[in-house]
Amino acid sequence: MDHQERREAIAHALWRVVDQHGWTRATLREVAREAGVSLGQLQHYFATREAMLTFAMECAADRTADRVTRGLAALDQPPHPKDVLRLLLTEMLPLRADSRASSRMSAAYVVEALHDPELLEQATRGLRDGRAMVERLIRQAITQGHIAPDRDPDIETDLVIALTGFTPLLELEVIDPRAALAAINQHLDRLFTAAPSSRPEIGSHGGVRAAEA
Repeated sequence: MDHQERREAIAHALWRVVDQHGWTRATLREVAREAGVSLGQLQHYFATREAMLTFAMECAADRTADRVTRGLAALDQPPHPKDVLRLLLTEMLPLRADSRASSRMSAAYVVEALHDPELLEQATRGLRDGRAMVERLIRQAITQGHIAPDRDPDIETDLVIALTGFTPLLELEVIDPRAALAAINQHLDRLFTAAPSSRPEIGSHGGVRAAEA
């Protein structure tokens, strides 16, 4: 293996350890054993757990982006913004083995970032970038008439992102994947409703005037 391939193999070993045993078991020694290398070899590539975690998260982000890219290619072109949001949400949830591993890595990353200023800055920047992408989709959908113009794009963005909060409910089997997907679909269906239409309203003298629905 070349240098990059070895680093990626170690990152995959870290994913497996975290997925199967949790972040507390993800010591350098345990990850080295899982990767089939010596502790000294691993430390040649990553001196600390934090450095290893950061690289593993970068790899996880790349894999998620690849899945999203493939998913987008399978949609009608150009894709409807509702379908794009549904795809993004489902890829963020632990619904399959690969996305589950990424989700658990993300949880470990957030917990570690709370106590490490450098990781905190990186994690915050990544989450802000993700939120900005969702907001652009929401604003685009409003401009194109897919979402009613009276909707607040900031609030709707936060509500969409809040749907990723299904992660612990799925992991702890409080709800099953079908329930999470049904809630996502219903929320998006409600959000992507055309602007309110006018309907006739009977006036006090029996006349008819237009009123907001």
